[in-house]
Amino acid sequence: MNTEILNKDIQDFINKNLRADVSKILLRGTPFKNVSTRTVVEQIESKLKSEHKLPSWFSTPNIYFPNKLNIEQTSSEIAAKYKSELFTGTTIVDITGGLGVDSYYFSKVFKSVIHCEINETLSQIVSHNNEQFEIANIATIAEDGIEFLKSGDQQFDWIYVDPSRRHDSKGKVFFLNDCLPNVPEHLETLFKHAPNIAIKTSPLLDLSVGLNELKHVKHIHVLAIKNEVKELLWILENGFEGPTTIKTVNIIKGKKDIFSFRLSDESQRNVVYSKPLRYLFEPNSSILKSGGFNSLAESLKLSKLHQHSHLYTSDMLIEFPGRSFKIETVINYNKKALKSLGISKGNITTRNFPETVQQLRKKHRIKDGGNTYIFFTTNNLNEKIVVVSSKIN
Repeated sequence: MNTEILNKDIQDFINKNLRADVSKILLRGTPFKNVSTRTVVEQIESKLKSEHKLPSWFSTPNIYFPNKLNIEQTSSEIAAKYKSELFTGTTIVDITGGLGVDSYYFSKVFKSVIHCEINETLSQIVSHNNEQFEIANIATIAEDGIEFLKSGDQQFDWIYVDPSRRHDSKGKVFFLNDCLPNVPEHLETLFKHAPNIAIKTSPLLDLSVGLNELKHVKHIHVLAIKNEVKELLWILENGFEGPTTIKTVNIIKGKKDIFSFRLSDESQRNVVYSKPLRYLFEPNSSILKSGGFNSLAESLKLSKLHQHSHLYTSDMLIEFPGRSFKIETVINYNKKALKSLGISKGNITTRNFPETVQQLRKKHRIKDGGNTYIFFTTNNLNEKIVVVSSKIN
């Protein structure tokens, strides 16, 4: 960590050149003797990447930014704030601290936070940034989090872990057993130091795979931001043997669309299938990831178009965790029938349909955009259909 970066002239240069062409800066160089041009450019790039993901870091003076990879891998502030609101207690240890965004939000709800980070330079950066934020209840420790726990008998209310999905020999991995640290292997150690464990994983981890690798999973939070699933949060409680509850959350402009169901009940739910009625409903991405399709239908008293289409319909307009549409026209799918509608522009979605959006646009000469929403899907009679609709805001 080169503290010369915090020199006022260098900070002013970084802030004035956030929108500049960094390749030109690299070519012409910078006038600073104690900091290389490459280092200054890295600060510019990392700060710019933080603008929307980490607005508190972006707007606070004298923040020291790590490399872009650390910014990409860290939780966003929106995700970190959501997670912090789930926990209660006095003490928490983040054993894979990283840039410290999660710890920053934990510090707002816990009396004491320990941030473990094996990379000594990154640990120093977090310590410096916490001083700029005037946070006094986070202790930064430059040590492997698992080894820190093993070296003492300290007890915590919670342990938080975000295993690295980049393996030294296997590259990018998605199984918990391949991540670092190997949480399933160290689960017994973790429970010796806390009754509650929260594990952040990639949204690409299959829920059934994670459940097979872990024990005592009480809740799984499927967290999406602006309808893009960002992470899964696994809540483990020592000794818990009951059914796992899935909580889907989609956060858009501060509003949370939430739907919960018990995983063990999903296959037992009674689902009604129907032709398209007056309204069409498309679940948000967190529900699609969770697989709670039958639970959603029964809970909200909606009919499904087909077992595998994951589109819902009703004659009643309801508050729905996803997008809602008023159905204008429904036709069986064929080129002549679609041409007769005279649609040259529209937003196309496919669900349980053999052709891609790109193929359909090219085949039927439909440009992207406008206020018409066209769903190519399959109905409960296994017929390919086209549902033309308008979006309900």
